[in-house]
Amino acid sequence: MNRLLRKILMNGIVLVPLLIWFSEATFLTSLIAALVLSGIAYIVGDQLVLRRSNNLVATLTDGVLAFVYLWVVADWLNWNLTFGEIFLISLVLGVVEFIYHRQLGEADAEEQAS
Repeated sequence: MNRLLRKILMNGIVLVPLLIWFSEATFLTSLIAALVLSGIAYIVGDQLVLRRSNNLVATLTDGVLAFVYLWVVADWLNWNLTFGEIFLISLVLGVVEFIYHRQLGEADAEEQAS
């Protein structure tokens, strides 16, 4: 599966329901927020940071990026997300990102072995 598509699916499965649950976000606005965050995180976390460092650094980068992004989007769209809710969503996304980066590493190792 395409790496970006996998990231969008993994992040979307987590982010969309949590945004709907914690805020007054609609399905469409939470889906758009998930797509944009996934695209930014793919470029910054996966293409820039992960290639130059390791899974832990890339995961922390993606988590901080998610926190800042959600903070800005929540303020812009007037979602009533609290600091704790944004932190929890970012933490869950960090776990998903850690798993995603591990999967990328395993796929790369399989490609090099064959």
